[in-house]
Amino acid sequence: MAETLRKSDLAFRTIGELAADLGVPQHILRYWETRFPQLKPLQRAGNRRYYRPDDVALARRIHKLLNQDGYTIRGVQQLLKSGGAAAAETDEAAPSANPSPPPADHAKSFPAAALRTLRQALADALEETAL
Repeated sequence: MAETLRKSDLAFRTIGELAADLGVPQHILRYWETRFPQLKPLQRAGNRRYYRPDDVALARRIHKLLNQDGYTIRGVQQLLKSGGAAAAETDEAAPSANPSPPPADHAKSFPAAALRTLRQALADALEETAL
């Protein structure tokens, strides 16, 4: 059996290799290039894209934030713009001075019972003032 060779972590990756590594179609990577100006692979003759190790790390970070952490495109854009993604990637346990925007599914963790209680208290207060 022939053993497949693995590229060095310092080697450039083609769009096909990176797409296969992340498990996303190639057009998603091209779309990310339009939405995240930080993601700029080298383009050679015939517009062949070659992703540097830094680009690969950034693409992995974007993929994790979008698909695992529940961020939206705009949330990841803001996070990358503020530099929060690099800090979140290196040290997730340390609190930051500038909190990052909450993930898209953050609203699910808000206590609904507390909202109902607050709503009832406000309704009772309005009835008292109306009398």
